[in-house]
Amino acid sequence: MPSVEAVVQQLQHTGKYMMQYGLAWGNAGNISARTEADRYVITASGTFLGELDEGDLIECDMSGAVYGTERKVPSKETPMHRAVYESRPEIGAVLHASPFYSALVACSDMEIPSNWFVETMYYLEKVERVPYYHPGTDALGEGVREKAKHANILLLENHGVLVYDTSIREARMALQTLEMACRMLVVSQSANIGMTGLPRGTEMDFLEKAGYKPRRQWNLS
Repeated sequence: MPSVEAVVQQLQHTGKYMMQYGLAWGNAGNISARTEADRYVITASGTFLGELDEGDLIECDMSGAVYGTERKVPSKETPMHRAVYESRPEIGAVLHASPFYSALVACSDMEIPSNWFVETMYYLEKVERVPYYHPGTDALGEGVREKAKHANILLLENHGVLVYDTSIREARMALQTLEMACRMLVVSQSANIGMTGLPRGTEMDFLEKAGYKPRRQWNLS
């Protein structure tokens, strides 16, 4: 596992990245990364992702204990992050944000195709929806827990998105791929452009044989 200091630096970079590329806005959103099997660092409540200092990143464990700070409290969305880490031991980072097009899709009944291009086939193979629960509540955390094993991208209805992966870098790429696909979806429908996706067999052949990345083993129980 990376050190706490290394994780803090990576999360600071990620916050700036998300702001720079339109993946976050204002003080909406929160991000975290695992430091040990039972610990993770998460942004503090009310922080601006584009200007995170060390005091804005707080180490917690799965019981809710906080380490190394008394000045700030962890994000109110901690129940969502904890639910993912507890459900998926291989997950190294969780990003919660409301990018414009992804949030638009989360507030609609649109389905996101996974068969448009290489990155969507891999990162968007499985996307699940979580019904609306008030932000920061245990109910939302349990809603996330119910879907966390079935996908790496959750659309939080009338709220935003939750993206998680084995590393901060992979989670960041997945979030950007999601936003690009949602933008293409909205723009193509607005412009009456008929999108042509790849056949299902081709998509499965890519995931199983192309060697782009190892295919994830999804829990379908």
